[in-house]
Amino acid sequence: MITRFEKLSPDNPDERILEEAGRILRNGGLAAFPTETVYGLGGNALDSCAARRIYAAKGRPSDNPLIVHIAEISAMEAIASEIPEGAKILAEKCWPGPLTMIFRKKDIVPYETTGGLDTVAVRFPANRIACGLIRHAGGYVAAPSANLSGRPSPVTAQHVLDDLDGRIDMILDGGRVRIGLESTIVDFTEEVPVILRPGYYNQSFLASILGDVRVDPGIMEENENVRPKAPGMRYRHYAPKGELTIVEGPRESVPSAIAKLVRSRLAEGKKAGVICTEETRACYRDGIIYTIGELSEEETIAAHLYEVLRAFDAEGVDYIYSESFYTPRMGQAIMNRLLKAAGHRVIKL
Repeated sequence: MITRFEKLSPDNPDERILEEAGRILRNGGLAAFPTETVYGLGGNALDSCAARRIYAAKGRPSDNPLIVHIAEISAMEAIASEIPEGAKILAEKCWPGPLTMIFRKKDIVPYETTGGLDTVAVRFPANRIACGLIRHAGGYVAAPSANLSGRPSPVTAQHVLDDLDGRIDMILDGGRVRIGLESTIVDFTEEVPVILRPGYYNQSFLASILGDVRVDPGIMEENENVRPKAPGMRYRHYAPKGELTIVEGPRESVPSAIAKLVRSRLAEGKKAGVICTEETRACYRDGIIYTIGELSEEETIAAHLYEVLRAFDAEGVDYIYSESFYTPRMGQAIMNRLLKAAGHRVIKL
């Protein structure tokens, strides 16, 4: 398969190209597109064959649910059988935006899209290219991240091309994404809404709108025995090719501990790297070093995480050691992704 690559203006995308991409999806094909979070791999959410093609292109486990993307709030009524009042309020406040909500599904949504579950995950993205594609495709686009399963999510079209060239029909290049971490997922099938995946919207913000909101304990823990109700709950995700380890402890002790680990790997003849912040960059002299931003600029840290993980792959790094980034607002989301990428490999000082 030859993958067609089209560059679009984020603010004024070519409608002819969007219509062509929409036709591909309506006919059962696949197209990658930008959202404000990461690039998505889109297929017709109401077509079971298209859903199977998404899983095959990514090498994704078939019990890992796909998110259905819509371009109108009212569109969720056709695919969700029960929409609580709190979910309607949250949609008005946060959509379009980096929020996914889980509801009981209607029969129109095939089980191939929902990973065999009776629930459906729904999102209305805040990206003009994404929304244009969704409308041209018929209004319901199933889209996980547009990368090979387990790899760091793509924040540029080039990342998509690196992973999926020859596997999908089209890539829409809308430039670098804004947020760089996947959407917050909130499950509305429970009596109290449950956050299944942290993201741009944290528990405090959601509670200010909904009142009581719980956080699933599996967000920061490793549990291979739980069947995923949402993407990212069970399987290893976001992983670089090198072995990633997080080092946690007193801020003054972590850099020296990481520097010692790097020197040890270099002495073995291995390539070793460091993920640090601007504040600690001067503490490191050996290995391949990437700063992820200033600790006070947590949105910058979030936006650069996957890009840095992919950069280590390009360098052929064998071992990566990362500081932890428990920032006030997005720290849980950042560390959720980093822990998944590391396979929960953590050294505590």
